[in-house]
Amino acid sequence: MLYLTRKEHFNAAHKLFVEEWSVEKNEFMFGKCANKNWHGHNYALFVTVKGNPDPITGFIMDVKKLSDIMKKVVVDKLDHSNLNLDVDFIPKKMQATTENLCRLIWEQLEPHIEGCKLHCVKLQETENIYAEYFGEE
Repeated sequence: MLYLTRKEHFNAAHKLFVEEWSVEKNEFMFGKCANKNWHGHNYALFVTVKGNPDPITGFIMDVKKLSDIMKKVVVDKLDHSNLNLDVDFIPKKMQATTENLCRLIWEQLEPHIEGCKLHCVKLQETENIYAEYFGEE
């Protein structure tokens, strides 16, 4: 089994905030992420597929096709958006955390991966923070 990873980037704003909580409780729980005027990140999205290389092409999957899928299905919807308000596949009451986004991105991509299997979605929010999702086992 071999693994192939493609990296794409997008920029997006979000706010972590629970409406039922006080401003103070939100600030205590989420810190700067609860900023009333939102805040943004320059995200890096890594998508890894797994499989056996085609005996003729040597590809697990054509990386250009994987890039096109990532852009059309996910990146174009997320890039320069407000994750809390603008993205159709993010439920309005769900916190737009890196963890939740990682699972939602998997759900968007998985039906479009052909000839191999989706192995991992890794979403890097900052230099020091990222989440990885490997699907439900």
